[in-house]
Amino acid sequence: MASNTPSSLRRAVIYEVYVRSHTPEGTFRAIEPDLDRIRALGVDIVWFMPIHPIGEENKKGSLGCPYANRDYRTVNPEYGTLEDFLHLTEEIHKRGMKCMIDVVYNHTSPDSTLVREHPEFFYHKPDGKRGNKVGDWTDVVDLDYTNRALWDYQIESLCYWAQYVDGFRCDVASTVPVEFWREARAAVAKVRPDAIWLGESVHLAHIRAFREQGFYAATDSELFDAFDILYPYDLWPEFEDSTEGRAPLSRYFDAVNSQELGFRTEYNKLRCIENHDQRRAADRFGTGDALLAWTALSYFMKGTTLLYAGQEHRVTHTPSLFEREPVAWDPASDISPLLTRLAEIKKQLPTDAVFRIDTDDTQGIAAASYTAPGAHAVGVFPLAGNPGSVAVSLPDGSYQNAIDGKPVTVRAGHMTIGTEAVIVL
Repeated sequence: MASNTPSSLRRAVIYEVYVRSHTPEGTFRAIEPDLDRIRALGVDIVWFMPIHPIGEENKKGSLGCPYANRDYRTVNPEYGTLEDFLHLTEEIHKRGMKCMIDVVYNHTSPDSTLVREHPEFFYHKPDGKRGNKVGDWTDVVDLDYTNRALWDYQIESLCYWAQYVDGFRCDVASTVPVEFWREARAAVAKVRPDAIWLGESVHLAHIRAFREQGFYAATDSELFDAFDILYPYDLWPEFEDSTEGRAPLSRYFDAVNSQELGFRTEYNKLRCIENHDQRRAADRFGTGDALLAWTALSYFMKGTTLLYAGQEHRVTHTPSLFEREPVAWDPASDISPLLTRLAEIKKQLPTDAVFRIDTDDTQGIAAASYTAPGAHAVGVFPLAGNPGSVAVSLPDGSYQNAIDGKPVTVRAGHMTIGTEAVIVL
């Protein structure tokens, strides 16, 4: 972990917003009326996917991908003006939330400002042409961090935005040198000492493929030297296998337990069951009890919780990155009261204690706990959406479910539950 990472981030909730799809208007100004609702969810940090202009050359779809950045120092006119964005950040701050923006430092669009002004900043293929190291990313060209002048330009850009925002979500952070991120963090700290750094660490297969080709790619253990929070992609294949029937649930949760002992004590992983690159959770789990149980678990697990806009209405469709597809908000599917309560509970969890999760594969139930002298919390999650009985680390007796206030009982070391998650603080 970075030396000054606050442990409170383990109890924080991030809300991810794609400006283009969040409202029918798709603008900064149109988001402002929604901020009170977002804050009521217990959100601590609002993360905006890239707000910068999008490249035209080789663009995907009719509007292009926000991760094909054309200019690091301006905003996408499709969303509004810089003044509009700064007004939005002020409104976020007025509500006691922080604002994080996406920075895409592995690559730019082929028609970016940097291509035009600094062609020497880019990776060139063996044939001498600019290109990228991931074949299907045809709308971008990769940057070359062996050029130290590129470091200066990128850090200056971060320091500029740090005047206004509280942190950065760093796209494909694994393929940008850790040494760069360390230097960037130190420079930004002079502008905003408490800036938050979320790194998109990549799948292990991605790291292996890069290294086999002789390219740089950092592991989570390396990236934790510079970042406060890292993505869960190191275990995402296990998550997908265990939730799509190719492996038992215990395979995923055994890997989660290994993180507790495999990383430094202060580690913080992003806990999410969906994001803009993955299936909607309501599509993966359905919209019933299984989804609610997985949602509760994502709040209970050690690490910062991520909500992707629309998740609170159990939306099943993931908006295209390349088109305007407004979120289909459906009040009839709203689970906001549950999320608000889970966020309240999260703030009370002893997340510096030892975390462990055990799985009953037959019943599809996970029992998780935090344990340390003077600190204990237990959660039981019917992930298959079925009732059952599992062993828990609580003395026999009567307890109250912190989620809904209902009584629960432990007898002979086991808790019997219905189809709803139980958390005992």
